[in-house]
Amino acid sequence: MNFFESQDRVRKNTFQLALLFALAVISLIVMTNLLVMVVFGYINSEQLQDGGTLLQQMDWQTFAAVSIGVGVVVLAGSMYKIMALSAGGKVVAEALGGQLIPQNTDDLKQRKLLNVVEEMAIASGTPPPPVYLLADELGINAFAAGFSPRDAVIGVTRGTIDHLSREQLQGVIAHEFSHIFNGDMRLNIRLIGVLNGILILGIAGYYMLYATSFSRRGRSNGKGAGGILALAIGLMVIGYVGTFFGGLIKAAVSRQREYLADASAVQFTRNPDGIAGALKRIGGLEFGSKLENPAAQEASHAFFAQGVTGFMQGLAATHPPLAKRILRIDPQWDGKFDKSDKIDSPEEGGLGQEEEVGKKDDMTRKQLAKKMATVVTGVAITDVANAIDQIGNPQPETIDHARSLISELPIAIKQAAREPYGARAVIYSLVLDSGQVVRGRQLTHLQASADPDVFVLTQKLLPELDGLDIKFRLPLIDIAIPALKQLSLDQYRAFRDNLIVLIEMDSQIDLLEWSLQKILFNHLDGQFFKRVHTTARYSHLGQLKQETELILSVLAYAGQQNKSDIEAAFSAAVETLEINELQLTAKNATQLSALDRALQELEKLNPLAKQQLLKACAASIVRDQKIAPVEIELLRAFADALGCPMPPIVLSPQPVTGSSGQLIDRKKA
Repeated sequence: MNFFESQDRVRKNTFQLALLFALAVISLIVMTNLLVMVVFGYINSEQLQDGGTLLQQMDWQTFAAVSIGVGVVVLAGSMYKIMALSAGGKVVAEALGGQLIPQNTDDLKQRKLLNVVEEMAIASGTPPPPVYLLADELGINAFAAGFSPRDAVIGVTRGTIDHLSREQLQGVIAHEFSHIFNGDMRLNIRLIGVLNGILILGIAGYYMLYATSFSRRGRSNGKGAGGILALAIGLMVIGYVGTFFGGLIKAAVSRQREYLADASAVQFTRNPDGIAGALKRIGGLEFGSKLENPAAQEASHAFFAQGVTGFMQGLAATHPPLAKRILRIDPQWDGKFDKSDKIDSPEEGGLGQEEEVGKKDDMTRKQLAKKMATVVTGVAITDVANAIDQIGNPQPETIDHARSLISELPIAIKQAAREPYGARAVIYSLVLDSGQVVRGRQLTHLQASADPDVFVLTQKLLPELDGLDIKFRLPLIDIAIPALKQLSLDQYRAFRDNLIVLIEMDSQIDLLEWSLQKILFNHLDGQFFKRVHTTARYSHLGQLKQETELILSVLAYAGQQNKSDIEAAFSAAVETLEINELQLTAKNATQLSALDRALQELEKLNPLAKQQLLKACAASIVRDQKIAPVEIELLRAFADALGCPMPPIVLSPQPVTGSSGQLIDRKKA
C-alpha cells in the first residue's frame, strides 16, 4: 500500500470513526434518557404509588429534548477539543509535558536523536519535524502528532534516548514517520477530539455533583436535591461507560495501523533488528512503555507502544501485544526480551560527530559520498520515473543518499542552518543574485532591514554558499525550517518581508526562487498564521482542467527550450491522464499568481488524483532522457504544495553558476 492509497484508506477510516462515534452517541442518548426517566420517577414517586409506571414519566417531547441536549453537549465537547488542537502536533506534545529540543543542542543523546530524525526527514523529502522530549525517564515510548507533515511533531520519552541504541532509535523514528505519511496522525488527532465529546457527560456529572455538595441546605426540597444528586452520579456512571466506548473505538482504529507502521519501518530502514530490538527492550524493562503523565490517557492511541494500563486494557488495548508485534518482524524470535543495559557510547551520533552517519556500514564520509557520486544520469531518470511511488515510502537507498547530502554539507553551513540566526542568513544567501549590481542592492537592503547579527552572518557564509552544488539547496532548506519555526512572530514577519524583497529586487523571478519561496512559506506560514486545513473536494483531475493544464505547461516550459520539445513534454504528461482536450497554456499566461491559485485548488484533490497528476509531471520530465535541476526542484515544490513530500532524487554534481530556471517577469505576474 503506497502513500496515496494509505491516505485514501484514512479517509475511509474517518467514515468508520464517524460511524462508531454515532453509535456511541446513540448509546449515550439512550442511557441518559433512561437516567432522566428514573430521576423523574424518583421525584414523582407519588404518581408511581397511584399506579403509574416509569415509562409514563417520559413523553416524546421530553425524549427529544434530552436527546438533542446530549447531542449538542457531545458535539460541542468534540468541536471544542478539535479547535484547541487545530494548531497542530505541538499542542499534543505540550499537553504531555514535552519540551522542545533546540536544533543546536549540545546534549549528546539529544543530538543523536535529532540526527536520526534529520536523516529520516531529508530522505523523505520533508523538513525535520520539531522534536519534543517528555520527562518520563523509565518508559520507552514515542509519538507523532499533527494534521499533516507541515505541522507534525515527534515526541519521545527520556527513557527512549537513555535505553535505546542508535539502530533501535532509528527503528522507532521510522515507525513514527510511517504514521506521519500514512495519514494516521490526522486520524489520531481527530480521535482525541471525538473522544473528548463522548467523555463530556461524565465531566458534567462530576461538576454537577461538586456543585450540589455545596448548595444543599436543610431547607432545600429533599426529593429535588436528591434527584439532582442522582442525576449527577448517573451522568458520572455514563461518563465511565463513555470511557469504555472510547477505548473500544481506539482499539478498533489503532491496532492494525501499528502492524502497518512496523512493516513500513522495516521497509524504510531495511533493518528489522532496529524496531524489533526496541520492542524487545520495552519488554525487558520493568516500566516498559508506560507514561506517568495524566494526559497520556487521551493520546494513548498515538504512542509507539501501549502507554497506559488499567481496567479492561486487554479488550480496549490500543496496541497489539509486544510478542505478536515482534514475531511479525522477527519470526525466529526465541521469546526472550532484552534485559541488558548495553547501548551506544555517549558520543555515537552526538555533537561533533558529523561523520557518524556512515558508521553503520563502516563507511567514512568520503566513501559514502563516492558511493553516491557513482550514480549516473540513467539511474537518476529511473529515480524520477519511480519517485512518485516512493512518496511516503522511501527506499533504504534514500537514507544513504540523505546521509551523503548531510555529511557533505560544510559543517559551518550545517550548524548555521540549525539555529534561528544562522537559518535566516542561509536562506538570504540562497536568493542573492549572482550579479554584483543587483547583489549590492540586496545587501544594502539587508543591512538596513535585517537583524544586524543576521546580516553579518550572511556576509560570512556567502563565499561557501556561492560555490555550493545545487543538489544541496532543498536539503539545506529542509534543515533550516525547524530553526525558522523558533522565530518570534515579529522576527518571522521581518524575515518573510525581506525574503520577498530580495527575490523581487531584479524585477523578475526564476522558478528556482519561486520553488524556494513556495516550500518555505508552505511550511512556515501555518506555524505563525492561522492555517485552514484543506479537505478533499475533487475526485478527478477533469474537475480542474485549467489548473492541470497550467501546472503541466509550466513544467514543460521549464525543462525545454524549443517549441517542439515543449509540446512533446506536455503531450507525454497528458498521455498518462484520462482527460480529453488538455491544451498547452500560452507562455505569457504562466503567471506566478495563477500558478499559486492553481496549486491551492489542486491541493483539494483526493489522494489518488494527486498521484495521477504527479506521475504526469514525472512523465514530462523524463521524456527527453535529460533532467534539469529546475525540473526536479519544481516537481518537489509542486508535490510539497499538494501535501505529498517527495524524497530527494540523485543528480550529477552541478555547481551554481548563476540564475537557473525560466524567468518570469514580475510585471506580468
